Amino acid sequence: MRFSTLLLHAIPATAAVTPKAYASSSDGVYKLSQYYAPVKGSGTPGSNSTWKLTIDDTASGHKQTIKGFGAAVTDATVAVFNALPAAKRSTLLNELMTSAGANFAMMRHTIASSDLSADPSYSYDDAGGKPDPSFTSFNLGDRGNAMATMLAQMKALQPGLTVVGSPWSPPAWMKLNRVLQGTTVNNNLDHTYVSQFAQYFVKYIQAYQAKGVNIDAITIQNEPLNSNAGFPTMYIYADESGNLIQQNIGPALRNAGLNTAVWAWDHNTDVPSYPQTVLNTASQYTSAVAWHCYAPNNNWGVLTDFHNSNPGTEQYMTECWTSEDAPTPWYQAADFTMGPLQNWASGVMAWTLGTDENDGPHLAGNGPCAQCTGLVVTNAAAGTYRYRVDYYMMAQFSRFIPKGAVVLSGTGSYSYSSSSGLESVATLNPDGTRTVVIENKFANPVYVTVDTKSGETWSGLVYTNSVVTWVLPAAGAV
Repeated sequence: MRFSTLLLHAIPATAAVTPKAYASSSDGVYKLSQYYAPVKGSGTPGSNSTWKLTIDDTASGHKQTIKGFGAAVTDATVAVFNALPAAKRSTLLNELMTSAGANFAMMRHTIASSDLSADPSYSYDDAGGKPDPSFTSFNLGDRGNAMATMLAQMKALQPGLTVVGSPWSPPAWMKLNRVLQGTTVNNNLDHTYVSQFAQYFVKYIQAYQAKGVNIDAITIQNEPLNSNAGFPTMYIYADESGNLIQQNIGPALRNAGLNTAVWAWDHNTDVPSYPQTVLNTASQYTSAVAWHCYAPNNNWGVLTDFHNSNPGTEQYMTECWTSEDAPTPWYQAADFTMGPLQNWASGVMAWTLGTDENDGPHLAGNGPCAQCTGLVVTNAAAGTYRYRVDYYMMAQFSRFIPKGAVVLSGTGSYSYSSSSGLESVATLNPDGTRTVVIENKFANPVYVTVDTKSGETWSGLVYTNSVVTWVLPAAGAV
């Protein structure tokens, strides 16, 4: 039941005029590989288990528009990619950013230090720890310049790339405790410097623009309710966040002639009241809400509830980890991509894009994530890199669902408490083709039938513990 495990480097998904299928599997047999194409009609399931899905591929089924998929570009990512030989790095970036591989079109980057930065932690205006309200010490520094350079290289390969910036902390002198990390006491913004806090974003965006990188959106604080002594963080209350955006950050961006969007929240699904408060206060400047996956008993249905209350607000899944050493399951990335898409998210980004074999570099101590493994793992000594299963699972979506695709409503997805089940999401693509992504968490192949509201039936086999993507012709074309 195997075709070829070779990557199909020259075949954009939307070029399909006949039905095609591609698969990535937990056992590594398939890695974005060509697979048995679906057939029109009910087909022949034989002795295989069967499953039925429906999609509404008419106008009545149109949901959110896709803006892209990708991952977090951290200092660790930049460092390990830059440690590769130039030719190898060029090949890697081509595979990440074009249809030769994942075709990623959205990247979230860390504004200065995160926990996935080498020591010491830093901001773009440390000023020796002294107040610098005039920003005379503002400087991207070596790591910030390297970050901007890599994002510019990605943008050159993917011109439609959306870049989202998130800070883990502002400069220490803007905080009540005057430190980047080390304590949770008074780990809040000193409102003496609210205007400087806003201008910090302006200066950062302008500095990246000068390096050839347009910052499409920012969140004003990564995980604003996560005050942690082990790495840079800052606590921001919900009403405080709304007021900072409405009174300071939004006006500062517009007065500087910047069209950078502001996304609210950037934290877990268990406190939806937080982004609602921000929207109620600062809807003039807040265009979207960003969610993470770390809530206990995480429920992506929260995004549908939020959409129903705020139908004009975009939503994104901006962070969910993958790990090789505290192993996350093979379907981790498939789940955190599938679930948000089913619930009105317009994009999904993993934590993180690249690390070395030791899940770093990262800050020292117990606070940073010492077991966060990139979608790409590099070996500087050997000058090589490898893709983990999570990369392939995300690429099953990103390579075949282009920017501008519209998610379609559908039925039939179901997961059991045992983590088995079958989940699906479908899109109508800009060229009229349709993509159906099917995640099979059963330990056996499943023969799947998809009925479309346009009046077609398609069916085919979905491999054991895998994600299989069908690319169907435009309705009525076959």
